[in-house]
Amino acid sequence: MTSRTQPAPDVPRKVLSAAGGVNRSLEAMEYAVRGQLVLRAEALARQLSRRVPDSQPSPSESPLPFHSVVYCNIGNPQSVGQKPISFVRQVLAAIMCPTLIAPDAPAVFPSDVVQRARDVLAASHGVGAYSESRGLPFVRARVAKAIHRRDGFPSHPDNIFLSNGASDSVKVLLSMLLRTPTDGVMIPIPQYPLYSASMTALNGAQVGYYLDEDNAWGLGVDELQLRLDEARGRGITVRALVVINPGNPTGQVLSEQNLKDIIHFCERENLVIMADEVYQKNVYTEEKPFVSFKKVVSELRSQVELASFHSVSKGVMGECGLRGGYMEVLNMDQYVNELIYKLFSVSLCSNIVGQVAVDLMMTPPEQGDPSYELYNSEVTNIYESLRRKAIAMSDGLNAFEGVRCNPSEGAMYLFPRITIPPAAVTEAKNLGLASADVMYCLEMLEATGICVVPGSGFGQRKGTYHFRTTFLPSEKEIPGVIDRMHRFHQQFMLKYS
Repeated sequence: MTSRTQPAPDVPRKVLSAAGGVNRSLEAMEYAVRGQLVLRAEALARQLSRRVPDSQPSPSESPLPFHSVVYCNIGNPQSVGQKPISFVRQVLAAIMCPTLIAPDAPAVFPSDVVQRARDVLAASHGVGAYSESRGLPFVRARVAKAIHRRDGFPSHPDNIFLSNGASDSVKVLLSMLLRTPTDGVMIPIPQYPLYSASMTALNGAQVGYYLDEDNAWGLGVDELQLRLDEARGRGITVRALVVINPGNPTGQVLSEQNLKDIIHFCERENLVIMADEVYQKNVYTEEKPFVSFKKVVSELRSQVELASFHSVSKGVMGECGLRGGYMEVLNMDQYVNELIYKLFSVSLCSNIVGQVAVDLMMTPPEQGDPSYELYNSEVTNIYESLRRKAIAMSDGLNAFEGVRCNPSEGAMYLFPRITIPPAAVTEAKNLGLASADVMYCLEMLEATGICVVPGSGFGQRKGTYHFRTTFLPSEKEIPGVIDRMHRFHQQFMLKYS
């Protein structure tokens, strides 16, 4: 029997590859908040961490002109020093380790913390077990009661879906709205990139409407009508309107009359309202308190379809890592509610710790409870500090040559407009950068260690340049951040003048 030489098998092609092996919509998707600048900032932070004080850089590394990287690119409060609220963490600690509140255990926590934790454990199978797809029933019931207290109108637990942050709920609703590439959703410009990125991944049409920078980033119904008519003229079936209130990245707070005008517009044009209200506790102006879309829709007895989103990541809790949030739907058909339930069921449920955090956000300690005084003190201090930092940062930025910054009425951000010299615009084009504000922000990072986000990542009117910065670093750090930014800005303007 003779042996035969077998031909070498062909090297198998990769199924997932750059040569047509992935969904092309994902290639087009961009998320500026964690884009090119953040990757470079992380590399610089690693370079700094490899050094000991007063040591020399390695031969392959140039010395850096700063001693720390400051992340002003994302609303992640605890990453830049905000302390967690004691009541929240105590309840979570107790449900994570129930032996801490066993009857024979030493008293570690205040009595109201112990009772809240026991209530959670009694109404669930603990944090290690799945919940119902919508979320723990008792949490949804308490969220519904809290919404009723806030707005004065009832809320039904079956219309509330607990999710891993608000983002998962947003993506679920977008996946229902966008049936074909010609289905569109109206999004604000500037906008939080969650919306543009998700819509690109879902192969939907983005219909941008511009906020009015000269009018404190106001939202005008005439602008909505203009962009809607333009989109329909291009064959786009516009199905929903996204409103971020308070605004991200722009920090504006909408008046109640503005909400009424938007609701009437959506009634007339048959649009679903997606109300991103995750910053509802971050309002720094007494002239325009936060008013929910749910409240105004209910007052008007409108039948407009509404989905409202909230999260534990923002407000004063700043618990981004817990991934807790919810969506409340109103005026949706039962069929739609059931379909949302099915989509949530695919992921089984959101994480239980995040669900409990939502409960603690919506139903905090009340006056007379053992934890109330400390809770109230911590919350007040966080809020007042945010308010002071918002003023300090906007005042500081407005002192820069060629910079104009609207004050932040709410949220955690400022979106200053910067005048970039023509020579810098030309240089950015020569470097192949998407926009001159990308070069500005990259050079700021290399010179100061401060990481911000180019305005082009959020969208902006043609010929204008911005960047988004948080005001989350500590009050002790804010003057230094402003000073570093100012020195860089002066050098940049001189360099390209």
